[in-house]
Amino acid sequence: MMMIGGPLDCEETCVCASNIVSCSKKNLTYVPTPLPNYTAVLDLSFNSITRLRAEWTPHPLNRLHSLILSHNNLTFLSSEAFVSVTKLHYLDLSFNSLRQLDECIFEPLEHLEVLLLYSNCISQVNRAAFSGLDNLQRLYLSQNKISRFPLELVKNRSRLKALRLLDVSSNKIKALPLSDLKALPAWIKNSLYFHNNPLPCTCDLHDLVAHWHLKALSSTMDFKESHTCLLPGLQKEKMAILDLDKHYLNCSEVKVMDKSAYLEQRLVLDCDSRERDMMKNWVLPGNISLSPAMETLDDGSLLIGPLKAEDSGVYTCYATSDSFNETLYVTVTVFNSTKSGGLENLKTAYTTLIACLVSLVMVLIYLYLTPCRCACCPGQGLEKSDSFHSSTVSLSQAHEETGQERGEGRGFAYRHVAFMQPKDQLEQNGRLNPIEEDEECQGDRERRRSDAESVSSVCSDTPMVV
Repeated sequence: MMMIGGPLDCEETCVCASNIVSCSKKNLTYVPTPLPNYTAVLDLSFNSITRLRAEWTPHPLNRLHSLILSHNNLTFLSSEAFVSVTKLHYLDLSFNSLRQLDECIFEPLEHLEVLLLYSNCISQVNRAAFSGLDNLQRLYLSQNKISRFPLELVKNRSRLKALRLLDVSSNKIKALPLSDLKALPAWIKNSLYFHNNPLPCTCDLHDLVAHWHLKALSSTMDFKESHTCLLPGLQKEKMAILDLDKHYLNCSEVKVMDKSAYLEQRLVLDCDSRERDMMKNWVLPGNISLSPAMETLDDGSLLIGPLKAEDSGVYTCYATSDSFNETLYVTVTVFNSTKSGGLENLKTAYTTLIACLVSLVMVLIYLYLTPCRCACCPGQGLEKSDSFHSSTVSLSQAHEETGQERGEGRGFAYRHVAFMQPKDQLEQNGRLNPIEEDEECQGDRERRRSDAESVSSVCSDTPMVV
């Protein structure tokens, strides 16, 4: 009869091959003990183990680097479940019934590189659940019930410094931090999987997925058909995100964005490769090698500037490694003006407009608000009749007096000037009324006639010489 949860039996219960112990598909409910100290790979998959306690191994297994516990019915992990296997590099907990990941549960696994947690019932993930995993490179959380995107795992590089693959596909995530995801480097986005989540259809989501697809990132290229979203309505109909520019929302078509700048600016060109730690070399437009005057940053980006018009063109970055090569092209357009040029022109135009308005106001004030100083105005003496602040000549009065003057045998014809009072000026809006002027000045005609020969008379028809 097969032993369940008993001592390790390498002849009937398990297969012991060198440093590998395989107890798969043996209907075990407990981990058999004791395990050999030299065990490097332990396979306990396809059993009925429900709880992984702290004492599952009575002594440390310092050579164990792979532990496989998939396809069990695990519902509980002790907070000290991994204190005796700190050298693990590979841990498979997939296809179990785990519901939550507590704080620092994996902290002893400082050498862990791959953690498989897909196909569980995980709905709660403590923000510190993966603390201490400084060497974790691949984390699989797909096919769970996670409702929040764990942005801290990819944005805060001090937490998981080595992480290069995160799979949260097929969960219950209804919102993505789109702006933060756009800002991530391409080597992270290349292996960031979030397809098959109940995301609402938006043009921002389409913009993100379309840009990743144009850059040929694996996360969108390999699962193009699985990148779907839900249309509004009771039916919750699914639609391909990349088709949102053709149907329903009519989102704008996404194109590869190039760099543009103005004269005298500085510009950073990113060599955003799909792999991490690549050797990067730049070639300038016209296949010209990089000059010593140009500066490359620590991440391989190229700093150019102060820009000149001839700096426009296609810059090429060659990213190489032992297993992967990639060529990236960046098209730079330098506008033939400075960035502040437009502002300066706007300021000049604004200043000119203000000056024109001020001049117009001054002219109106001069025409309509200048005080009257003529002899016809009340309170003004006749001695001020030669004032240079005269108005318009009354044509009807001038013709009448011209005939009278000539009848008296004088050699010159004179015209008298009539002025309106300020009140009349305002009522006439700057236009004179000849009829009222004749009535106003009728009593002064005879006295003005006696002064007709005066050269300084303001009523003279001859030009005034000053």
